[in-house]
Amino acid sequence: MDRNVTTPDGEAHTELSTTEARQAQTGLGARYVLAISLSAALAALAIVYFIYFSP
Repeated sequence: MDRNVTTPDGEAHTELSTTEARQAQTGLGARYVLAISLSAALAALAIVYFIYFSP
């Protein structure tokens, strides 16, 4: 559902619907990757902290 429109300054461009313009996958997949990556990074930082800064 593309729409050709002209901006007030005279330039033409195409407007896309929300679904057409979306470039990423929606859903739980990205949320799981973010949560697992954040958990792994925090665990790695905790390990490094305890190796180098433990009494």
